[in-house]
Amino acid sequence: MKLSQFNFDLPKDRIAKELMPIVNDRVQWRDECKLMVLHKDSGEIEHRKFKDIIDYFSKDDRFVLNDTKVFPAKLLGKKEKTGADIMVFLLRELNREQRLWDVIVDPARKIRIGNKLYFGDDDSMVAEVIDNTTSRGRTLRFLYDGPYDEFKQALFALGKTPVPEWVKENPDEKDAEEFQTIFAKNEGAVAVPAAGLHFSRELFNRMILKDIRKSFITVHMGIGHFRTVDVEDLSKHKMDGERVIITEEEAENINETKRSGHKICAIGVTVIRALETYVTTNGEIRPLDTWTNKFIFPPYDFSVPDAIVSNFHLPQSTMLMTVAAFGGYDKVMAAYKSALENDYRFGPYGDAMLIV
Repeated sequence: MKLSQFNFDLPKDRIAKELMPIVNDRVQWRDECKLMVLHKDSGEIEHRKFKDIIDYFSKDDRFVLNDTKVFPAKLLGKKEKTGADIMVFLLRELNREQRLWDVIVDPARKIRIGNKLYFGDDDSMVAEVIDNTTSRGRTLRFLYDGPYDEFKQALFALGKTPVPEWVKENPDEKDAEEFQTIFAKNEGAVAVPAAGLHFSRELFNRMILKDIRKSFITVHMGIGHFRTVDVEDLSKHKMDGERVIITEEEAENINETKRSGHKICAIGVTVIRALETYVTTNGEIRPLDTWTNKFIFPPYDFSVPDAIVSNFHLPQSTMLMTVAAFGGYDKVMAAYKSALENDYRFGPYGDAMLIV
């Protein structure tokens, strides 16, 4: 497959700016967004509401969801001496004791090792650049003498919700709630696993009544899914790594569901990627606490999920490629054409697609 095969015209006004818009003076629930259902064998398309998703599953089928929690990763600061504005995007903590973080700095060209950066209205948080790892990446040491918990609280108090700028340039307090699943638990993501945003507590309760099972795994979603693919030959694209944690209990639950002939539905591209990272010869997964840089694009033979849920993604995005690998390139691209014709909303705040 080639990069150009995943291009299509997406008007900017089709990218959702909020999770659920007000319709007829009423705020909608998370599970009231549109749901397109694509039957991958026949290519048939249905237009439903997300809360109808359980109509396609039966007793002892299992949804696998990502319980990662987004942290306020975007810091606005100033460079020492010049006072130039600087944006620091926290990616991951490298060393707790030394306060080391892997970050992206923008603009990056004038930031050198040894430069100090100041954050907060009173410059209360100071960081020193100690390594240049890539053209944009840096390692920062935060110069904070207090206890770790106090440091973390102060750092995150300065941060903003990392909603992508192409979705919303200036996230507000509402985004702090909306850019987070209701089941978020384990902190470490700088992007939300968007397919999970549509689940409400009411929908979970209806799943319980129908005996549809849930498994939670952790995939700390990074920004690699949003990076521009700059090679035409997709086999040459390198994905960023993401940490994956699958407990022994959940691995056994997922494997037992497969053994007993019931469906596994992967909620989102991060879950698809995690489930397919290490699969045994008999199609089972193992407990994991590792990093994965697996990139799934057509053609690909899936071992674990029988169905997937995903939002509608941007042209030429790696997430679209993974969805196309599962649903079939021609059928998924036809479904995207239908989504544009039927006013579906795109992006992390957008509508959802179920492929069964």
